[in-house]
Amino acid sequence: MIAAAKKMYGEKKYRGMTLELNASDDRGINVVRNQIKEFAGTRQLFSSGIKLVVLDEADAMTNDAQFALRRIIEKHTKTTRFILICNYVSKIIPALQSRCTRFRFAPLMKEQIRDRLTEISQKENCKIDAAGLEAILDLSNGDMRRVLNLLQASSMAYENLGEDEIYLTSGAPLPGDIKTLSEILWTKGFNESFDHAKSLSKLKGYAVSDILTSVSKIVVEMDLPEDVLGEVVDGLSQVEHRVAFATDDDIQIAGMVAVFTKARGMMTPKK
Repeated sequence: MIAAAKKMYGEKKYRGMTLELNASDDRGINVVRNQIKEFAGTRQLFSSGIKLVVLDEADAMTNDAQFALRRIIEKHTKTTRFILICNYVSKIIPALQSRCTRFRFAPLMKEQIRDRLTEISQKENCKIDAAGLEAILDLSNGDMRRVLNLLQASSMAYENLGEDEIYLTSGAPLPGDIKTLSEILWTKGFNESFDHAKSLSKLKGYAVSDILTSVSKIVVEMDLPEDVLGEVVDGLSQVEHRVAFATDDDIQIAGMVAVFTKARGMMTPKK
């Protein structure tokens, strides 16, 4: 939005015609009544045209602030345009939603990010190989800001960036570790599977939720019978739900292993 504003107004007029606020920091009713109202109601001496108010993370605004903003939008609609950026549109009150046109932006595809990531890494003299680039693309989940943050953090920690360096910086489990765990879960007994999964959590510091997410991705890509796939996905989702409520990690690791033990039983031919 800032890039669009600079394109519309030019570098010289941009600051006088645009008000940018992070609503998660400036989210109270006083900010709306003072900063936004004053900006929308003040005439520019040396500039003409429609002014622009950009509110990032608008879903963090209090309800009182949103109702106050609604009145300002109604009053200054002829001279000012308002852009509300949010993650959860359901947290924006209906009165504000009805006064806006909604645009939904899906996560970027890898093909849309790769060239830009390569260009930035070259300009910043980051020594990153092809595997490292792919690791950033996989971990970013289509979020360009996460791409840049991960590249910056990794380049500060390591001189040469490969797949392992990117994953170690992000804190996500290494693909090789998850692949080995997945093989053990499908082929070994309960105790061996539990001990291996527990060692990844305790010794390597992987979060149980990250282990579950990574294992789930491998499961979805496997060619499994529909009933087995449904059982595993449903079981892992229940374990992940319990992990979110800060229950005991060891118990949830055992629950994950039990999901695969049951799935293996479903695939074993009955005599």
